[in-house]
Order: sequence, then structure tokens, then C-alpha cells
Amino acid sequence: MQGFVPAIIAREILLRKQIVKKGGWLFFIICCICLSISACYELIEWRGAVATGSEADAFLGTQGDVWDTQWDMFTALIGAITAQICLAKWHNQSMRALEI
Repeated sequence: MQGFVPAIIAREILLRKQIVKKGGWLFFIICCICLSISACYELIEWRGAVATGSEADAFLGTQGDVWDTQWDMFTALIGAITAQICLAKWHNQSMRALEI
């Protein structure tokens, strides 16, 4: 969900405000936005872990996986790509219906 939901929100904003036209750049920029949101979340999580000191592993919830941060960001990217591939056509139709 970390990439899936922000992808549609970012797409809506970018298209409604006419910041980017439909096409490859829109797809790429949405993926970048979702990855930056994920990275910001991971930085906040890291800061919280530093603030708690010795309980960092419990706070991070890594469950022993040293690659947890990278997995979270990777799944955010997969979510962003999936949302755009699966929902772009429906999203375009719903935006056109609102213009009438």
C-alpha cells in the first residue's frame, strides 16, 4: 500500500494541475514520488530508532532482516508500478467523466 495509494494520488494531482501530460514521463515521475515518500518514511523510522537507543530493533520491526528498509522501498516501487498499470485506464475514464 505504501506505493499503491500514493501513486494514484500523485497521478491525480499531476494530471489535474496539468503539471505533466500522460505518457512515459508521468509514469516515471509517479514512481519517483512514491519512492521519495517511502524513503522519507524510512528516514523517520530510522530517526525514531535512534531516539529510542537500545530498542532500535524493536522499533524498526525488522524481525532480523537487515534488508528490511530496502524491501520496504522495493515493495513501494512495485506498488506504484502495479497501481499505474492496473488503474491508469480506469483513472483516465473517471477523470473524463468528471469533466462533463
